[in-house]
Amino acid sequence: MVWIPEKVKYILDVLKANNHEGYAVGGCVRDSVLGRTPGDWDITTSARPEEVKKIFKRTADTGIEHGTVTVILGGEGFEVTTYRVDGKYEDHRHPTEVEFTPDLREDLKRRDFTINAMAYNPETGIVDLFDGTKDLENRCIRCVGEPEERFSEDALRMLRGIRFAGQLGFTIEERTLQAIQKQSASIGKVSVERIRTEITKLLLSKEPDKLLLAEKTGLCESFLPELSRILETVQNNPHHCFDVGHHSLLAVRNVGEIRKRLQKEDKVMPSPYGGDFRREKVDTILVFAALLHDVGKPASKTTDEKGIDHFHGHAEAGSQMAHKIMRRLRFDNDSVNMVTKIVRFHERRYDGSRKAMRRLMSQAGAEIMPYLFIIQEADILAQSEYMREEKLARIEEGKYVFTEILRQNEAVSLQDLEVTGKDLLDLGVPRGPRIGEVLRELLDIVIDSPEKNNRKLLLTEAKKRITI
Repeated sequence: MVWIPEKVKYILDVLKANNHEGYAVGGCVRDSVLGRTPGDWDITTSARPEEVKKIFKRTADTGIEHGTVTVILGGEGFEVTTYRVDGKYEDHRHPTEVEFTPDLREDLKRRDFTINAMAYNPETGIVDLFDGTKDLENRCIRCVGEPEERFSEDALRMLRGIRFAGQLGFTIEERTLQAIQKQSASIGKVSVERIRTEITKLLLSKEPDKLLLAEKTGLCESFLPELSRILETVQNNPHHCFDVGHHSLLAVRNVGEIRKRLQKEDKVMPSPYGGDFRREKVDTILVFAALLHDVGKPASKTTDEKGIDHFHGHAEAGSQMAHKIMRRLRFDNDSVNMVTKIVRFHERRYDGSRKAMRRLMSQAGAEIMPYLFIIQEADILAQSEYMREEKLARIEEGKYVFTEILRQNEAVSLQDLEVTGKDLLDLGVPRGPRIGEVLRELLDIVIDSPEKNNRKLLLTEAKKRITI
């Protein structure tokens, strides 16, 4: 049973009244059959673009060269695309030309996967020419027609197939998987931005470990070759029970569970970007930080005389690698910097000292701490059970101390000091880098002893540091 919104039904009715076929098509039909709420509704029609524009009062040419016109109803847009046949794909991504056709079958057979090649209108019901409903029942991702042909047309479809498998919890049909492996190198023809979008959706999905399929088939070699290395890195250590790669992917999944828990508890945390924790950008930062938090371990691994593996310095090495990876994927500066910081400080656990927490807040930035706690919890839950309860209790204690430091307005940054650079200039501290040096020395005093964040006392301390 497919339910469609009234506005979609209205568009289909208007098309029919003007002697044109019209169907909801693609992912919206798939999601509706699965009982999910579609994010948007696409419509395919026998009407040409100019006819669609003539029939409806408000439209926008959002992709008219490919037959797509957006119909605007009550401020909401619906893409209406003419049945078409794609021409040759010369860049493994876009057809050089499209040809309109009056035949719905021709339009559906050019689509990527059977579960996305179903159409529906209330009168005809579901048009399923390639057994998409059967594949939904079997929880299977299968190409329409020949997989190699579909992937040679558009290489991004290989990654999309894996992403759908992660989002829906499906498997990938064997011939389709073999075709991905055979043509994986062509993913290099796809823009990094499109790859980043698919990987992000996969990591945010119910089964982020489906990323292993991208590594197994060779897709990751083009954009995340580090995944193979961490999957090869075993951790013979009481604190661990998985190799670094599987541990990291489990941490990503744990982040998703923690996000759900916080949303259920209606926990709202401050964000460096405004808004709250549930914003998509922050979610993206968290899953990439979880994926990359131990990326520095392969290069940092040592084994002692008892055969126990150690990874000293992996957080700092990993932060440098994470920076390069996030840049490679062309993330914005905020996301790059946040992930880099989280990776650098993820090993810094609360040790029971309030002074140590102030020091960490000063070094990492107070704004990063709520997200660092999430990554640390996800990390611990992806380890062995050795000392797990003790570790988790330490995080909870750290959260409490962090909150108390904020509540009592204890100074952790230069902006929190009761003196400024201008005060030091007036006092006689030479202009230049020495101003910053003295301020940092004063901050060290205040971090050790919060009660010393007093203007008179700090000016006295500054006078001791004046150099002639």
